Amino acid sequence: MRLIRPVTFEGLYRIENNEYPIPAIREMLLNALIHRTYMSVFTQIRVYDDKISIWNDGELPQGVTLEKLKQHHSSRPRNLIIADVCFKGGLIDAWGSGTVRIIETCKTAGLPEPELEERDGGFAVTLFKNNLTEEQLSKLGLNARQIKAVAHMKEKGKITNAEYQEINNVSKRTATNDLAELVTKYKLAKNTGFGAGSFYELAIGQ
Repeated sequence: MRLIRPVTFEGLYRIENNEYPIPAIREMLLNALIHRTYMSVFTQIRVYDDKISIWNDGELPQGVTLEKLKQHHSSRPRNLIIADVCFKGGLIDAWGSGTVRIIETCKTAGLPEPELEERDGGFAVTLFKNNLTEEQLSKLGLNARQIKAVAHMKEKGKITNAEYQEINNVSKRTATNDLAELVTKYKLAKNTGFGAGSFYELAIGQ
């Protein structure tokens, strides 16, 4: 897979939008450069249909937890000389702010919160392309029926209560309750129209 740039137009001007925030990708690469274990395997970058992940060999320093990485924290770079060069070269604005900036820029862009994890003796950061993948919807707490309904709306543009009943083989009451949750609890859908002609469509970008 490769990164692409969705294209839109404003008047005569071609606008290329990045799939992921450039500041977040920049911080991920800087973190990889400064914190990796150079006597081990290479940094690994994986690009998928719906996410991008950068994994570095080397565990987090003692006292630094995944939760602490979500707020400003003390920085303990594994490679001090490289870190100093990056700081003096203006690539680092403030120590201990990289992961915070990754999270904040994704939030501003309307993307899911990035995943920070320790695995296989190293540290990985994963960015997700949108909020409507099955993986992200499961994290939000949607049930299997609601996830199927979101997929239907993504494909068809909308869903009615009757269609919800049909694709999930449930009663009208269950369909009504599930759809109401998508609107009020999860803010993923909006109810359009009135009476028998009403339908539901996605309330956020795909």
